[in-house]
Amino acid sequence: MMADPVHPGNPAASGGFIGRIVDYCLHNKLVVALILGFVLLWGYRVMPFRTAGDAVPRDPIPVDAIPDIGENQQVVFTEWPGRSPQDVEDQITYPLTTTLQGTPGFKTIRAYSMFGFSVVYVIFDDQHDFYWCRGRLLEKLNIAQQRLPPGVVPSLGPDATGLGQVFWYTLEGSAGGYDLMELRSIQDWYVRYALQGIPGVSEVASVGGYVREYQIDVDPDAMRAHDVKLQDVFMAVQRANIDVGAETIEWNGVEYIVRGKGFVKSVADVENVVVRVTANVPIYVKNVARVQIGPALRRGMLDKDGAEAVGGVVLVRYGANPLEVIERVKAKVRELGPGLPSRTLPDGTVSQVRIVPFYDRTVLIHETLDTLSAALYEQILITTFVVLMFLRHLRSCVVISLTMPLAVMVCFILMSVTGVDSNLMSLGGIAIAIGTLVDMGIILTENIVRHIDESGGKRPLIDCISDASREIGSAVTTAILMTVIAFLPIFALEGPEGKLFRPLAYTKSFALLGSLLVAILILPSLAHIVFAPLTVGRGLRRWAPPLAVIAFGIGLLMLGWYWASLAALLYAAYSLVEPWLSPRALRWSALSGSFLAMAIVLYMLTEHWMPLGPGAGLLRNLIIVLGINLAWASIRIVFVDFYPYFLRLFLDHKAAFLAVPAAIVLFGLVVWQGFGRTFTWLPAPRPAVAGQEGTLYSSFWTAGVHAFPGLGREFMPPLDEGSFLYMPTLMPHSGISAALDAVSAQDRAIRAIPEVENVVGKIGRAETAIDPAPVSMIETVITYKTEYRRDPETGALVLDAEGRPIRQWRDHIRSSADIWNEVQKAAEFPGVTGAPLLQPIAARLVMLQSGMRAPMGVKVFGNSLEQIEKAGFQIAEVLQQIPGVEPATVIPDRVVGKPYLEIVIDRARMARYGVNIRDVQDVIEIAIGGIRATTTVEGRERYPIRIRYARDLRDSVEVIGRIMVPGSSGEQVPLSQLARIEYQKGPQEIKSEDNFLVSYVLFDKRPGYAEVDVVEEAQRVLQHKLDQGELTLPVGVHYKFAGAYENQVRFQKRLNIILPVSLFLLFLLLYFEFRSVPISLIVFTAIPVAWAGGFIGLWLIAQPWFLDVSVFGQNLRELLHFQAYNLSAAVWVGFIALFSVTADDGVVLATYLNQEFERIPARTPAEVRANVIAAGVRRVRPCLMTSATTVLSLMPILTSDGRGADLMIPIALPAVGGLSIELLSLFVLPVCYAMYREWKLRVPK
Repeated sequence: MMADPVHPGNPAASGGFIGRIVDYCLHNKLVVALILGFVLLWGYRVMPFRTAGDAVPRDPIPVDAIPDIGENQQVVFTEWPGRSPQDVEDQITYPLTTTLQGTPGFKTIRAYSMFGFSVVYVIFDDQHDFYWCRGRLLEKLNIAQQRLPPGVVPSLGPDATGLGQVFWYTLEGSAGGYDLMELRSIQDWYVRYALQGIPGVSEVASVGGYVREYQIDVDPDAMRAHDVKLQDVFMAVQRANIDVGAETIEWNGVEYIVRGKGFVKSVADVENVVVRVTANVPIYVKNVARVQIGPALRRGMLDKDGAEAVGGVVLVRYGANPLEVIERVKAKVRELGPGLPSRTLPDGTVSQVRIVPFYDRTVLIHETLDTLSAALYEQILITTFVVLMFLRHLRSCVVISLTMPLAVMVCFILMSVTGVDSNLMSLGGIAIAIGTLVDMGIILTENIVRHIDESGGKRPLIDCISDASREIGSAVTTAILMTVIAFLPIFALEGPEGKLFRPLAYTKSFALLGSLLVAILILPSLAHIVFAPLTVGRGLRRWAPPLAVIAFGIGLLMLGWYWASLAALLYAAYSLVEPWLSPRALRWSALSGSFLAMAIVLYMLTEHWMPLGPGAGLLRNLIIVLGINLAWASIRIVFVDFYPYFLRLFLDHKAAFLAVPAAIVLFGLVVWQGFGRTFTWLPAPRPAVAGQEGTLYSSFWTAGVHAFPGLGREFMPPLDEGSFLYMPTLMPHSGISAALDAVSAQDRAIRAIPEVENVVGKIGRAETAIDPAPVSMIETVITYKTEYRRDPETGALVLDAEGRPIRQWRDHIRSSADIWNEVQKAAEFPGVTGAPLLQPIAARLVMLQSGMRAPMGVKVFGNSLEQIEKAGFQIAEVLQQIPGVEPATVIPDRVVGKPYLEIVIDRARMARYGVNIRDVQDVIEIAIGGIRATTTVEGRERYPIRIRYARDLRDSVEVIGRIMVPGSSGEQVPLSQLARIEYQKGPQEIKSEDNFLVSYVLFDKRPGYAEVDVVEEAQRVLQHKLDQGELTLPVGVHYKFAGAYENQVRFQKRLNIILPVSLFLLFLLLYFEFRSVPISLIVFTAIPVAWAGGFIGLWLIAQPWFLDVSVFGQNLRELLHFQAYNLSAAVWVGFIALFSVTADDGVVLATYLNQEFERIPARTPAEVRANVIAAGVRRVRPCLMTSATTVLSLMPILTSDGRGADLMIPIALPAVGGLSIELLSLFVLPVCYAMYREWKLRVPK
């Protein structure tokens, strides 16, 4: 351990690796300057935030809103047009799933059999590469195709995930004048392929409108009159649409390419196709059928604000940078705009088709980045203000404040090098590390200032800085390593939670590593320049520092940072006149300069932070910001001034004092686990006898259990994305016209809500493999307005004539939850179910992870569709009775509810007429269902030609029975003579998982309940009813709860293993630092106290009375987002960050205690206590500063209403509560250390 060279008896640390680095940098400032310039330029080049200009070529880190936490999933899509879900299941899905189960690395298989297509999701283990998995599937598909019907070809879906749907748009005429078929053709053959060619785009899928189709509606009477069969028409049309090539012919040295043109170009071409010739008289298609252009069968529609629309969705390729891809898409949209069709309407108005986005992920991405960039900026300002307020030493503040942006730049560089993308969680890691980043600068700078003061000018400044850096270099390094090791549990997480939080752990570790590098490489040299006394003269050493500061101020001015520029220029001016000032003037100027700097920083902080909101005005916000900081300043004054007296008192009464932290730890345990679980070792109270009051003991127990039930558990708090995804369902028998009516009515009602900006509803599926939705499934994207109007380009607030921001929400609307309640009321419609609260990204993640469209649900498995439907309804009835479940959200699958019209062929009757099965089925397929005969080639466009009976000849059972089937002798036999036509109930879709049929029972929790607690209660109730015989499931049926609950259970099990391992590694690191088990254990005492403080803080903010006061009309609970928070993965990450921070102060304090005892050996208990008090007094100010900067730096996050704040607040809360209690550790550690030293005096060696 390096000692203080100023004091005799404390051997100076003569070197060491860190000492040699510090000395080298102090004596080679050009190298430091080059390192500094390199960090600034590279960091600016790769930082993810938007900049005003491009003075330096930039290559920003890839940016998205949140990490892609979906499964490693591949999609196998197989079309079989016209086939029922049961046929698709039996002949397509089941053969595929059984074959694909042998794929290397697969984890599970989910499959959906729907009308006309099959979708199989193959989920692989996360350790396998995405494209490696696609290669393995392609190998298996070659084998699987041999088991499928002829002509059916399975294909891999796009190389995108469900989160790849980043840009939705509609095609609209600026003044109308276009029908849905025209718009769909423009989308399919012009817009889609233009956007699909953009780098990073995997697929562009169309949805809505009508696909253009040549429709041949045959007339059976005309066919009989002309002796034409249905198959004759089919073959004739198929053979009449073809071009051929006939090599080349050379005439007179010129080569001619020979081409036979025969593609259909118009309706007339189809009408004039010859079907057969009778007595030299051609029979044309128009003689036996009516040919027209019409809409093809569709299984998906789009509705915008109550009117049908045409649109598309852009899917980003896996691994691409979503922000860059969307920007390219928008650039292409602007490029395509002038070339889109336009026409002049009868009134003379020119209407041009335009592409109108209705869901753009860049909005969420930029809002999230803006929230975190604002938080980082405010955190840097608030920590600067705290340092100024505590130290009142301008030069020290300059040194400390510069370490934060430099450490952040180092973090950006490491993110770019290691491939960590920029998103809410990765930038959040930097945000929660800001307070810790400045700790290194505070500790080192405070030690440098102390060494300079103690030297009294008798030693060279460079030696003082070198010795101060050497003295605590090892402790600082250990503290950083402890923080990194503390985050090992995060690196060891698996599944969605690992993907979500690993970026946070990486960036916090990078930021701390950056702060360590800055503290060792740059800060000592910077301190030598800043602390060097300026003398009158004309040399370079005299003028270089002020001129450098002036250049820095001019640079800030060019960037638009006016107040920061003013502060830099004022400091430069002060540096220029300082050598001519008298000692008295120097003292007053230094003090006034500190207060002026504090005022500038306070104004900058208030103007940007606005904790009360823009509507409260600058003055009120200034008072609040100043009040928060003055409160901590008051604590600092009282704490520092009275610290020696309290410490002496506690050292004299150790046992009594240590009972306080023990009680705090016990109380924290009660808050966390609950009163009942904490005291299970106590005898249970006797139940009260009827008519008598319970005993005092039983009353106490009951009160404790009710007051402290324990913290609720959930996987993750929801992220406010700025839009909702409303996903109700219709009854399975609903047709597409009924679905459109329902969606149009809902969209109009929702659009009438003043806070809603636009509403776009999708029925069924888009034309992509990753959207397997039936017609009864509705997805409505509801985008709501921001609370205050903002400029769409810059994001800045728009002010009214009086300079106040314009609020866009009604007075009673206080949050997005209130808007959701309005949506639910407006969307009530007969025949349409309710829906749980979902948002676009959250919904895609839920569906990727569990296959369900709700965050909570029950999967019912079995071998019969009827049985799993029956079991699902039985389970739903039980769920509706559970207190924590919202009854309106309990939605069991209606598995067998789709009406089927089945034509059951009678083989005996067919035999009498000499007809075979294939003949009958061909007629059914062509006449009723219609079949594509061929496809036209019209330039770049392609349209199907479909043959079918006219609608009035196939729209009832009676007319279907009169459809003629050709017999073996040429006679026409009515279908009713060959088959029985009957109604049956069947599945709308068939879902399976790992070859078990499955149905879902969806549900959601009531507000105020934790999802894990709700699921566990539901499990308990269901099992109880099964045990009591009140619930009986069909034989072969079993169920399991799925959704976010599974993620939380897996996360908790993993945490139970890796958290103790991490704590043990921390202990080992402490042991290697101090080489003493007792001292390592003493440092460890800070962790349980701080953890208990975190839990107590969570309990306090959940109490309605806590800080339930209003300041300037703003309730503090609402301002600080104080409410009941469940114990989620985000909160646990906050606790892990907390104990790494608390251990840092313990390491530094224990280092000073050791140094004090090495300097002055203690031989009596009185001397032990004197040494402990001396060391404690030396460290109390920097330790209090580090705690204050960490807590106050989190205040902008706690008060933030920006996008992403709802995920960051739970991470920050444990640190606020824990570090508030952690001040107690400044007494606990010295008291325990004194007990250890006194024990050593009593015990012989």
